[in-house]
Amino acid sequence: MRILYIHQYFKTPEEGGAIRSYYISTALAAAGHEVVMLTSHNHPHYDELDIKGVNVHYLPVFYDNELNSLERSRAFLRFLRQARTIIDSQTPFDLCFATSTPLTIGLLALYAKRRYKIPYIFEVRDLWPEAPIQLGYINNTAIKTTLRKLEHHIYSKAKKIIALSPGMAKGINKVSPSSEVHIVPNMADCGFFKPGPKSEPFARIYGFEDSFVISYFGAAGPANHLQYLLYAAQAFQLHQLNVKFLIAAQGSQLDDLKEQAETTKNRNIVFVPYGSKQQVQNWMSVTDAVYTSFGPAPVLQTNSPNKFFDGLAAGKLSIVNTKGWLKELTEENRCGFYANPDDPEEFVALLKPFLESPSLLEEYQQNARKLAVEHFSKEQLVSKLIKIITTT
Repeated sequence: MRILYIHQYFKTPEEGGAIRSYYISTALAAAGHEVVMLTSHNHPHYDELDIKGVNVHYLPVFYDNELNSLERSRAFLRFLRQARTIIDSQTPFDLCFATSTPLTIGLLALYAKRRYKIPYIFEVRDLWPEAPIQLGYINNTAIKTTLRKLEHHIYSKAKKIIALSPGMAKGINKVSPSSEVHIVPNMADCGFFKPGPKSEPFARIYGFEDSFVISYFGAAGPANHLQYLLYAAQAFQLHQLNVKFLIAAQGSQLDDLKEQAETTKNRNIVFVPYGSKQQVQNWMSVTDAVYTSFGPAPVLQTNSPNKFFDGLAAGKLSIVNTKGWLKELTEENRCGFYANPDDPEEFVALLKPFLESPSLLEEYQQNARKLAVEHFSKEQLVSKLIKIITTT
């Protein structure tokens, strides 16, 4: 098959961030399919590269997490205009695989279907426009109505829809009950992330030799509400427990978080640069538990963050602060616990048994690895996705 793959924010392992599309596209290419990727980068000029058999077209559309809503919208529209030109020049295709966010990616899939009769599969990584509406980014009634109509239209015209969590699947079915929806969560790279003893060199660098380390990897935006983690750090410091927090993040709120940690004299927090997959592996090597953080908006409880699955693969205790499917996963599989973000004292009480019992910690960490291998391994989920994509 000749497949048009559209992902505005395609990343490679060297770049860091979410690399789900890298796994899927390169696996499709390895399986003998011709894959053309449409994406963007922050360089001033168009570029075209071959990445492990995937023909990647980089469009010059600047984007940064610190852009305001208007600037983000302009970036989405610039990508639409430029991507349409590439679609015109690269047609024909047998199939289009379009992954959000943003929701406007679906307009390109609709364009390819309408003009060139190319069927498309739409992958939903976040429920748009529900997420920005609940977070307060979209308040205009007319815009809300327009975006919800667009969402329904994109879903209803898709050949199939991929949802990254059960909650997302429910949200999609609510909007478009007749759509064929498949749940394929984010993936655990169990070959790259593996359990092991703490790395003494890295532990010495960060002063973690004798500490229990809770790490956060990912975005530092309003949706993540990392203030919760700062409140927890203050509670552990107040109780004089030897627990330290490593934060490897990027986003619009990072500077404010650093300033807040400095102002409140949080001596148990270490900020490190947001890095590549290899750097995440290095930080995992000094980590005991991985913390997953989202704000209180109900839609955020449907999320499927890739670093949660990296933590499972690495065999780390999983701590989540949402009551959605991640809470159910961690509790049912005894690989972690839910920490009420509004009650740091409860967080302290829930972690204490793991500080006092190395055997309990080891049991939960082993359960995390088992869950990753048996249900979320990259190989297993990529194989499932390829079958969905290539089966008519």
